[in-house]
Amino acid sequence: MRLPVLLLCLLAFAFRADKPAYRLYTPALKSTSYAKLLRQAAEADVVLFGELHNNPICHWLEFQLTKDLQAIRKGNLVLGAEMFEADNQTALSDYVQGKTTSKELAVQARLWPNFDTDYKPIADFAREQHIPFIATNVPRRYARLVSRQGLSALDTISADGKRQVAPLPITVDLTLPGYKAMMEMMGGTDGKAGAGQHGSQPDMTANFARAQAIKDATMAYFILQNWKSGQTVLHFNGDYHSKNFEGIVWYLRQKQPNLKILTLSSVELSDIEKPEVDNRNLADFVLAIPADMTKTY
Repeated sequence: MRLPVLLLCLLAFAFRADKPAYRLYTPALKSTSYAKLLRQAAEADVVLFGELHNNPICHWLEFQLTKDLQAIRKGNLVLGAEMFEADNQTALSDYVQGKTTSKELAVQARLWPNFDTDYKPIADFAREQHIPFIATNVPRRYARLVSRQGLSALDTISADGKRQVAPLPITVDLTLPGYKAMMEMMGGTDGKAGAGQHGSQPDMTANFARAQAIKDATMAYFILQNWKSGQTVLHFNGDYHSKNFEGIVWYLRQKQPNLKILTLSSVELSDIEKPEVDNRNLADFVLAIPADMTKTY
């Protein structure tokens, strides 16, 4: 009789009674709930959902948050996403307004490869519920231009192109920790590289960070352009663009210091019950997901 009891004890130790797909934490890594996330999101002016692009839990929770916020804020919810570029706004609006089909949208807009599985459910819900959906990201050709030639290259684009970018000149602070860390990871030095016109390694590294910054600045600009007092903008973006309260957050604060912003940062952990110290203060809510979660691509 002792063997079965021992076996049961071993099984209880090795396998948990439940296998949650995610956990939510406060900035101090105290366990919190979806109900608190929803309540605070409904009270915010802007909600920045920092996703991991290929993570199904992120996309599922984005969809749930969209549906629940619509139920609370109906008529006062606006959606926005990094995954749609500003010059594709007409195509996105036509689809959400029911004027075109998904096949026409695929022809008219530069959709991400995982659109059908990860973002179409949200776009279809916006279509069904008549929720405005904003294409907030800078057209990739302009980000690519900055990464190769520096910020001054934006002065050469057409007047129509400039309407698809945050107003020039765009301030980029390369000493901000996120941009500085990006440059250090790429082999840069101290975030004080030159103007980026000569093709040296420091300039190329700094220009790559500047290209990320104009994405942040442009997303912040179009969020503010489409937000009105009393509304909530729910924005989907890669985690890098809003974690540590930087990126999009920094640019929003430059224009609207009193804006009520809520951020969520997504992390993958080997044990979601034990968040790591370096996950502290990433966002107002930290979304912990098992590292072995299946991917959408």
